[in-house]
Amino acid sequence: MPGADADGVREWLHRLVGLAADFDEAGRFDPAIGEIVVSAGGSEWFDTVAEVFAEIPGFSLPVLKLLRSGAYVSHDDGQYRNRTPFNRIPEEGALQPAFRLWSQVVSRPTDGQAFTNAGKRDAAHDLHLPEAQVVRDARTGEIRPAEGITVTGLSDQHAWLATGPDAALEVGDWVGMGLSHPCTIFDKWQLIPVVEADGTVVDHIRTFF
Repeated sequence: MPGADADGVREWLHRLVGLAADFDEAGRFDPAIGEIVVSAGGSEWFDTVAEVFAEIPGFSLPVLKLLRSGAYVSHDDGQYRNRTPFNRIPEEGALQPAFRLWSQVVSRPTDGQAFTNAGKRDAAHDLHLPEAQVVRDARTGEIRPAEGITVTGLSDQHAWLATGPDAALEVGDWVGMGLSHPCTIFDKWQLIPVVEADGTVVDHIRTFF
């Protein structure tokens, strides 16, 4: 829902529930199905979906209230970080992003610019550019915050980085990037490595998206 707010989402959900109620009253649900499914997406508005679904009246069959909130599995560093309900109800907790894309610095043409070897083929970019978060020093293995480093654009196979005077970024270093919009990430990565905090790969997840 472009430009969605709580009132607009609530109104739309009431229309959805009302449609299901009208179908039930008209006898359009075969009793043989055993239950009526009322379902809505809700990665940005799962609190509102839960509130409205809790008020669903009794139907002629049991009702399965299905909340499709995909970003709880793969929270991100952009779209859903900015719009999660936990920004409206911070006392309830938070969700943590699940993805980090490591990209190696392959060129430092000027003091203020760098290129890495991951681009549009690798990173979700339909809503936001990747976010430089940490740097792994190629010589020492030390990981530090990516201070003064900003992703400014993507080519097919490269990311364009603007670097400040204190970035201390060298060819061979690795930049860990936060990604936005899980749907596009899953579309690009059919085999996703699972890693421990130290970066050790311990498993793989195959996606079917």
